[in-house]
Amino acid sequence: MKIVAFGGSNSSNSINKKLATYITTFFKEHSIEILDLNDYEMPLFSVDKIAKNGLPQLALDFANKVDESDFIIMSLAENNGAYTVAFKNIFDWISVIQDRKAFWGNKPTFVIATSPGPRGGSSVLNLAKTTLPYYGANVIDTFSLPSFYENFKDEIGIVNLEFETDLKSKIEKIKADFLK
Repeated sequence: MKIVAFGGSNSSNSINKKLATYITTFFKEHSIEILDLNDYEMPLFSVDKIAKNGLPQLALDFANKVDESDFIIMSLAENNGAYTVAFKNIFDWISVIQDRKAFWGNKPTFVIATSPGPRGGSSVLNLAKTTLPYYGANVIDTFSLPSFYENFKDEIGIVNLEFETDLKSKIEKIKADFLK
């Protein structure tokens, strides 16, 4: 089984990429690829740019990564209560690729979020739970880690027992129900 994971941010020190990467350590028995949105930086989406230049190859490359996967772990960063521009731009470019059944390919998707503050990206997480299924994401569960810098240490992972227990419970259910 192939798992694709990414943090929905273009920050070089993305806490959401750190969280997504950490969560992949619970799936060592599977093939894992961690994507960096910086590797898929494209011009801002525009129908005029499509008409003039066509689709960027990077949009097709990202779509292929999604299509080749069996399971997606996405950790969404929050900017002003919504997706980051880096994530939304990739989303927009891929949404216009012809002959794809759905942007997320109806793949089982574990949507997570974290932030430095106490809400843990809850606004973007709620947005994702509501909208991503319309674009072919089979959102099977969500997880929020508030106050990242207090609850996560790079060399350890999640240090708050309550959040770690919640995460492990969700992962065990995912493994039992979707990753047989």
